Amino acid sequence: MGPDLYSMFLTVRNTLGRLVTLIDVAAIIAVIWALRGALRVARGTFITTRLRGPPRANLIFGAMKQIIQSPDPSALFETWAREFGVVYEVPTTLGGRKIMLSDPKALAHYYSRETWTYVLTEDTRLILRRTEFCGHKAKTTRGRHGQRKSLTPAFSQAAIRKLTPIFFNSTHKAKAAWDTMIDASGSDNIVIKVQNWMNRISLDSIGLACFSHDFGTLDGKPATVTEVFDTIASAPKGSAVDMGFILLSVVFPWLMYLPTPRIKLLRGMQETMEDISTKLLARIMREKEEGVLDGKEEKSIIGMLMKANDSDSDIRSSPEEVLAQMKILLAAGYETTSISMTWALLELARNPGVQNKLRQELLAFGGEPTYNQLQSNLPYLDAVVHEILRVHPPVTDLLRVAVENDIIPLSEPVVTKSGEVVNSLTVASGTHIGIPIASINKSTEIWGSDAKVFRPERWLEENGIPKKAQDIQAYRHLLTFVDGPRTCIGKGFALTEFKVVLSVLAKNFVFEMRDGPDTRVELVMGVLLRPRIAGEQGSDVPLRIRRYEG
Repeated sequence: MGPDLYSMFLTVRNTLGRLVTLIDVAAIIAVIWALRGALRVARGTFITTRLRGPPRANLIFGAMKQIIQSPDPSALFETWAREFGVVYEVPTTLGGRKIMLSDPKALAHYYSRETWTYVLTEDTRLILRRTEFCGHKAKTTRGRHGQRKSLTPAFSQAAIRKLTPIFFNSTHKAKAAWDTMIDASGSDNIVIKVQNWMNRISLDSIGLACFSHDFGTLDGKPATVTEVFDTIASAPKGSAVDMGFILLSVVFPWLMYLPTPRIKLLRGMQETMEDISTKLLARIMREKEEGVLDGKEEKSIIGMLMKANDSDSDIRSSPEEVLAQMKILLAAGYETTSISMTWALLELARNPGVQNKLRQELLAFGGEPTYNQLQSNLPYLDAVVHEILRVHPPVTDLLRVAVENDIIPLSEPVVTKSGEVVNSLTVASGTHIGIPIASINKSTEIWGSDAKVFRPERWLEENGIPKKAQDIQAYRHLLTFVDGPRTCIGKGFALTEFKVVLSVLAKNFVFEMRDGPDTRVELVMGVLLRPRIAGEQGSDVPLRIRRYEG
């Protein structure tokens, strides 16, 4: 065979190979699509109500690529709710679909049955196992409920009251450091990396309050915890292949075992959490055995969990379960609080009127407020904190799967895909349910025409919370801490720390956007969504600060 003929043969073979590969892929997709449809039929006559919703923009990924690539998914969800009704259907990967709930009555029903009827999806469970944030026993419903019961006393008002001085101490360390930096600058103002400093306050506070351990980041010690979270937030945007793996993992959870760049980063985060938590637990157990704790572990949250192992307790936690809870406390408590506090200082910088009003309330109050005074004597501080949590919830949406058939009531009728008007939804086992937290928190249909505006005054006005918002039965009509039996157990801890930090910093410093009031802010995905200055790398969030001189 001559070289020209052989070259032609190779070209034809490769072309046919590519064609066959494409046909194979298309065939596989078609088979999977058909199988999913057959499974839905095989579940019996109880069929999930078919709802209207956005079109399937992508043959393979439905509307999921559109959601992931959106600069503000909450706005997308709100647009769909306005067009299709308070509950609607979103097409997902390989012919799948999920029902999005934005109706107060439907949400109340859902949260009353969450954990039993609506549970974590298999891909989410696999991520948790892949990153080993849960031990085997901790993943069972019984294990989770037992640990929650043993942790409840550690998050009571009495317990948080005792921890409040820790929050003040950490914040005053940050204040002293900023004062020193201003003095050394030769100017009356400096630029600080707000997210970095909020990370330090959050980590040192959690270390002392949860584990009786001082990470010392506010004293200049390096911390692998902050480094690994910042690395994830600063990582280059995932490729189309990475995005494809993420979207396909909903159908094929085993894809989470593939060593994609993001899974490697999450694995690195787990290893860091594992190392830190193991060392802390070993120290606590050693000191307990040696009898040298002098009661300090009784004041820490992990100490309260370990009390579950006492012989007179009806809830006992294995070392594996304690270790899993330590990792969760570190990861969840650290990231959510630091992001919320960063958003708070950003909004104060963008809204000088709000900042000044808050400062005047704090100055008029005078000294350092006690735990009880933080809850009831500083109404504008309370309003600012809850407005931040409304507009910028750290967790923006949730996905669960029904494990049994259900009927969800609605507060207003919706039109189904076939044109029928219904007042409830049938939900078959296996149906995915989505809760668009950020969208509901700032929906104009629920919160009024100024729902997108950062306006703390709404929490103080007689009719500031609209009737539709009041129908949301969660804490302060917000889904930020979710609701039902799985409502965030650390809510009181987070709110108190948040108020302490703002009460100290807003009273002593003036915050301004480094590049002027028109500076644009965007979202970047770390472990959770974080704010950053548009066009910049990382998520340092530089702000200009100066002392408040009166």
